[in-house]
Amino acid sequence: MEKSFAGFPRSYPDGMGVDEDDALAYAPSGFLWDNALEHGVSLRNYGEFMGPSVRWSDQSRKGEPDFTACYQAWKNQSTEVCFESWPSVERMRDFSPTDFVGWNMSVPDQWRADYVLRELAKFEEAGELPRLILICLPQDHTSGTSPGCPTPAACMADNDLALGRIVEGFSRSKFWPQLAIFAIEDDPQAGWDHVSGYRTVAFCASPYAKRGAKVSVQYNTTSVIRTIEQILGLPPMNQFDASALPMTACFQEAPDLAPYVAEGTSVPLDDMNPRVAAIDDPTLRQDAVVSSQINFKQVDRAPEDLLNRILWRAMRGVDDPYPEWAVCETEDDDD
Repeated sequence: MEKSFAGFPRSYPDGMGVDEDDALAYAPSGFLWDNALEHGVSLRNYGEFMGPSVRWSDQSRKGEPDFTACYQAWKNQSTEVCFESWPSVERMRDFSPTDFVGWNMSVPDQWRADYVLRELAKFEEAGELPRLILICLPQDHTSGTSPGCPTPAACMADNDLALGRIVEGFSRSKFWPQLAIFAIEDDPQAGWDHVSGYRTVAFCASPYAKRGAKVSVQYNTTSVIRTIEQILGLPPMNQFDASALPMTACFQEAPDLAPYVAEGTSVPLDDMNPRVAAIDDPTLRQDAVVSSQINFKQVDRAPEDLLNRILWRAMRGVDDPYPEWAVCETEDDDD
C-alpha cells in the first residue's frame, strides 16, 4: 500500500462489502494470513476483514442497538444484543469466529477484550495456541463528537484498557514465554506533534521485548510485517516487506517473564457526547452537528482534516489554535 496510498480515494477495500473488487488493492502474493496458511502456520482472526452486524436478539424490536445498548449488554452480561459478523475474504471463513464483531463503533472494546480472553482460556485448556492471531480494536478511531456516542477521551480510554487487558491476559498464560504481541494504531493522521502527523506509535510486548524502552528507529508498518514473518519463519510476500527493516532494536536476548499489569482508567467508558442543544459554544455545537453527519459505519470514511480539527477542539478547546503550520498542500511533481 505504500505506493498506492495517494490513490486511496479511488478505492479503499475495508472488508465491509463496499469497494471490495478493486484488483489493485490486493497484492498477487496475498495477505499476511495467506502467507501463514500457505506455510502451515495456524491462524485465528478476530474482526479483520469481517463485515459486522449488531442487532436486537428480539427480532421484533426496531432499529439497531446503539453504543449505550451494547455497553449495557457488555456490562450486565446480557443477551439482549446479538453480535454477528461474516468474512469478506473467503479464505478467512474457517479461522474467524462469526460472533465476534470487528469494526462497529457501537461495540465497546471491552466486549472484544472479554471475547478474546475467553478464547484464550479455552486455548490454555487445550494446551495449544494459534501461532498467528489478528485482533481488531477499533474504538481509537472515535466517533468524533457525535451526540449519543462516547466522547473521544472515553473511546481512547476504552481502547487503551482493552489492549492492556489483552496483553495482561496473554502475559499470565502458559504461552507467554514464546509470545510476541505487536499493536499499531490504524490512523496516525490525528496525532500532530512537533515531528510529523504521518508517524504513529507501535507497541511490542514479549518476554524478549526491552521493558519500558522507547525505540526511535524509523520503522514502518512493513517493518512490523517483516518482524512477524521472521518470528514465524515465513518468507517475505513482496519487495516491500522483503526490504523492510526488522524491529530488532525492540528485543533483548534474555527473557523477562514477569507478567504485564494493565492500568485502570480514570475516564468513564460511558462518558457520552452531549446533545447538540446542550452545547453552548457555537463552534463545538457545529462540530457535534458535523460529526453526526460523518460516516463512521465504515472504516476510515471520515474526512481526515475535518475530523482532526473536531478532535483537536474536543480535547484542547476552541481557544487553542489548530497547528495549521503542520498541514500544507503540495503541487504534483510528476513532471
